Amino acid sequence: MKLTILGGGGFRVPLVYGALLGDHAEGRVTQVTLHDLDGGRLSAIARVLAEQGAGVPDAPAVTATTDLDEALRGADFVFSAIRVGGLEGRAADERIALAEGVLGQETVGAGGIAYGLRTVPVAVHIARRIAELAPDAWVINFTNPAGLVTEAMSRVLGDRVVGICDSPVGLGRRVARVLGARPDEAWIDYVGLNHLGWLRGLRVGGRDELPRLLADEQALGSFEEGRLFGPEWLRSLGAIPNEYLHYYYFNREAVRAYQEAERTRGAYLRDQQAGFYAEMGKPDTSALDTWHRTLADREATYMAANREAAGIGERDEEDLESGGYEKVALALMRAIARNERATLILNVRNGTTLSVLDADAVIEVPCFVDAAGAHPVSVAPLPYHAVGLVTAVKAVEREVLAAAESGSRATAVKAFALHPLVDSVSVARRLVEGYTAEHAELSYLRR
Repeated sequence: MKLTILGGGGFRVPLVYGALLGDHAEGRVTQVTLHDLDGGRLSAIARVLAEQGAGVPDAPAVTATTDLDEALRGADFVFSAIRVGGLEGRAADERIALAEGVLGQETVGAGGIAYGLRTVPVAVHIARRIAELAPDAWVINFTNPAGLVTEAMSRVLGDRVVGICDSPVGLGRRVARVLGARPDEAWIDYVGLNHLGWLRGLRVGGRDELPRLLADEQALGSFEEGRLFGPEWLRSLGAIPNEYLHYYYFNREAVRAYQEAERTRGAYLRDQQAGFYAEMGKPDTSALDTWHRTLADREATYMAANREAAGIGERDEEDLESGGYEKVALALMRAIARNERATLILNVRNGTTLSVLDADAVIEVPCFVDAAGAHPVSVAPLPYHAVGLVTAVKAVEREVLAAAESGSRATAVKAFALHPLVDSVSVARRLVEGYTAEHAELSYLRR
């Protein structure tokens, strides 16, 4: 079975390959094709994968190419993990937004909109090439903003594209751990959009254990989200929000922390990865050791500005484990390829799951997965406060899709202006001016 990874020179690709190395069952991946526009990055990551696979029986063969069509032909699964504009683009998104006093995070607020406007046209082009060259392939989308990009690709590929994210996985794992439950034995009631969801229950043996957690002040403040949001706010919500909702619930504090930080997250990753790829150019460097050191630092500094704003200090060691998106991807692939039924939290088309959204809206919910794909389960309605955020952000996503399709600058302004974290049409106009001046990829937006 052939797996193609788009963005194959990306830093997190070894996580995926590492998960594949542990799979020895019939119907496993035997060929991995890495595709990237940057040949140097491709070579560096190929070195890491070669060291990972050394001595592993039947390790999947790895090839690399900068030719998209070559990468796609014959693919059974396509992982899409591209970054249009690179980390330099992400750093610029943050800088331009923060200069206007609004959030520039890559998936939330102004930064997420700018990233989406750059990425959607490329993602749609890729979807069309997949439909032409590998029509039977399943596409697993990692590319951020994951919900928006998955919805854009689904307009071409339908339900054969599924988006994944490790944030709900990590949240469910941490809540289960605090409650003394095994994550793989718990049913996680989670619903929303990508990076905009809430864990509303955790059932073990048919019993919801979340009320027990909400009633325990010490336990509630003992894990990442409890410290980030505070026990009092979690009890008020009656749910545990995805960590990215900190940007909404504590927006002023988050923006101030980002403005006061020595570097934004994008600038930090840009500099860190530049150092990593430069070191990988040295022939006597252990590629795998260098990658592991860089990954550990990356995980330790994740959402550092938000923790600074909340006054909670560094992450606990037990929270430094990666969220597990590669494990979700492998479980999804196994379920489809081998009909090994699984329950996973995924980004899929809504259908009739959430009545406040139309059938084609991509949402993030638990799904049953089998050989026919991912099927969202029925969920209880959202409370009004969540409906407000979900529908407002989905409206923004739709304007981004419309702007990408039409090239309308006015529609792009509308997308920024309608976002709950951009509080001014005038600011929205200046953001569009700033982003189009910075990013050549946005030249398609006409005046």
